[in-house]
Amino acid sequence: MLDLFTGGLDPLVAALLLVVSAFSSFITASFGIGGGGVMLAVLASLLPPAAIIPVHGVVQLGSNTGRAALFVRYTQWQVFWPFLIGSVIGVLIGGMTVVQLHPGWLQIAVGVFILWTVVGKPPAFLRRWGAVSGAFSSFLSMFIGGTGPFVAAYVRAQGYERHAYVGTHATLMTVQHGLKVLMFGFLGFAFSEWALFILALVLAGFVGTWLGKHMLARINEALFKKVLNAILILLSLRLVWAGAMRLWG
Repeated sequence: MLDLFTGGLDPLVAALLLVVSAFSSFITASFGIGGGGVMLAVLASLLPPAAIIPVHGVVQLGSNTGRAALFVRYTQWQVFWPFLIGSVIGVLIGGMTVVQLHPGWLQIAVGVFILWTVVGKPPAFLRRWGAVSGAFSSFLSMFIGGTGPFVAAYVRAQGYERHAYVGTHATLMTVQHGLKVLMFGFLGFAFSEWALFILALVLAGFVGTWLGKHMLARINEALFKKVLNAILILLSLRLVWAGAMRLWG
């Protein structure tokens, strides 16, 4: 019976993941990015390989849905529809890709691109072509899971203030993770075996999101942008390092 609530994991491991879920959602709600990468890194250390990306997708779907709901009045809907169209295309191509692209090269490419958008001038398509950003990031998400920093770079290029940034990013990530979960279900992943544990992770994440929202209201705008850029740089370097290690291994 206990396995139904822990996904077959050791109870202490399951409890740790609940804490990480709350903490990662707190990070993302406070600073706009970073929590998904933290959650993915921990899941990759503790879950069976085949379950990492699908479970991460559902947890992030719940986390981003809660954050999008809390920040819905700040969401900039003009970028939603192009991103949605692109995401549908990206997930379909990713799901139907027979030859698995080496995740090491994908991680390095995404990491270098994100670093470029922070320290250099964002390319024009990040400001204008939401469909391209949605397609590319959703395609990558089927293989490496954590493409939140890529979408964050797109939203960051729009120049929104911090509440609009967090709300818009959460809404776009809800779309991406929702489509990804549907595709993994179509491909045969048994979500039912993890259902109750995933629900617990989502609820823990919502608590973290609620706490993070109140932290965001106390953050100075200039400080927020500095922290956001610092997190993006760290995540990009982490992706490059992880990709290099995969290739080396």
